[in-house]
Amino acid sequence: MKLSLCISPVVLTLSLLAPLARADVSLSPIIGPHMVLQRDSTCPIWGWAEAGEEVSVEFAGQKVKGKTGEDGKWMVKLAPMKATAAGANMTITGKNTIALDDVVVGEVWLCSGQSNMEFTVGQVNNAKEEIAAATDGMIRHLKVNNPGSGKPMDKVQSGGWQNASPQTVGGFAAAGYFFAREVRKELGVPIGLLGANWGGTRIEPWTPPVGFKEVPALKDIADKLDEFPKGKNNNRVDIQSPLALFNGRIAPLVPYAIRGALWYQGESNNGEGMLYFEKMKALVIGWRKVWEMPDMPFYFVELAPYNYGGSGDALAMIWEAQAAAATNIPNTGMSGTTDIGNVKDIHPRNKQEVGRRLALLALTKTYGKSVGEISGPVKKDVKFDGAKAVVTFDHAAGLKTRDGQPPTHFMLAGEDKNFIAAKAEISGETVVVTADGVTKPVALRFGFNQSAEPNLANGAGLPARPFRTDDYPAR
Repeated sequence: MKLSLCISPVVLTLSLLAPLARADVSLSPIIGPHMVLQRDSTCPIWGWAEAGEEVSVEFAGQKVKGKTGEDGKWMVKLAPMKATAAGANMTITGKNTIALDDVVVGEVWLCSGQSNMEFTVGQVNNAKEEIAAATDGMIRHLKVNNPGSGKPMDKVQSGGWQNASPQTVGGFAAAGYFFAREVRKELGVPIGLLGANWGGTRIEPWTPPVGFKEVPALKDIADKLDEFPKGKNNNRVDIQSPLALFNGRIAPLVPYAIRGALWYQGESNNGEGMLYFEKMKALVIGWRKVWEMPDMPFYFVELAPYNYGGSGDALAMIWEAQAAAATNIPNTGMSGTTDIGNVKDIHPRNKQEVGRRLALLALTKTYGKSVGEISGPVKKDVKFDGAKAVVTFDHAAGLKTRDGQPPTHFMLAGEDKNFIAAKAEISGETVVVTADGVTKPVALRFGFNQSAEPNLANGAGLPARPFRTDDYPAR
């Protein structure tokens, strides 16, 4: 049988003209109704249109114009604005017009990491009550759903910006939401959250190429960046490969104006010890460079105690790496959690307190507010005096235990390097430690085990940070 193909002159004419048809102005999906723009910052607005097309953006008394490049992309920048909770319209005009309603100006934070950041309000303690109470529409959230990608993506896959309400908040990143609730109480401005997180992921996929290049300890990755991200047998990108989630979930957000980043991750890098500190440096440096914000605030959550199995040292060494990051990377801070975890649940449900403690860091260090203590006691010095070890702390005002009992989870070792459970007592703002049979201690550990939930705190009720004075290898 022969098939004859008949094409009408009209169809042929339309097909020939199709490449010349007008390309309507479109927006990056992060630019949408209900969005929060970062106050006191230049705010990029961008999208796509026909090459050479002039596009104008009108908002809050500003009208800025730009022209589409040969690649079809355009971008304009709104001048810095003061915060406003009065929703206003934004109009984008080229050969067509797009109107966005209920746009506000406030503070915007990126919420990234693995499952404890992905953990939603609907999963926390007292979730029913928290959801019912979520009536502040000036807290807004955008969830990024992009897959891992072999190259930087330019469009966010998302359901758009959502105002907090009992109908929506159950799906918000809980640590971010409770952070936003506390910051909003103090500042009184709208808070926007960009939820770019993925359960079970390592830190490497979130890190941009420039971050790896800036950290000499990661030269093994930096030298073969052209090999990443790697794929799987089904040709999908391996989301655990370096660059995969930076390409998929972070790159599409850049250069949206933000104030800073919140990070809750590390479980999937457990066992790496101080190498994790180097990887945190790469992440922070990398994000600061791609956003062109050399001092971008970066606040993160100390992993909570959890029984992973094994000797128990591995998680403690991640704590050590996190503490090093908080101490040595400028404009960062760590929210302690050793008192609000669950050693039987890797996803502790008290995200209200996690968010509150992150907010204390931001309110003090970023916004210059006086909100009280922002950290639990941090080891300042340990002196060995005969059979005693005397520990002094920073952030130690009102040193106490939460339960009124003697301080727990101190261990002393003599020259045999054998750690013995020790007795400890508070003396002013110091702790004096002794152990039966250890007459000449040379090393002290505090809370240095994955299942340790020590009771030492300061007057603000914030937990003391685990530490060790030795450098013995993991057992």
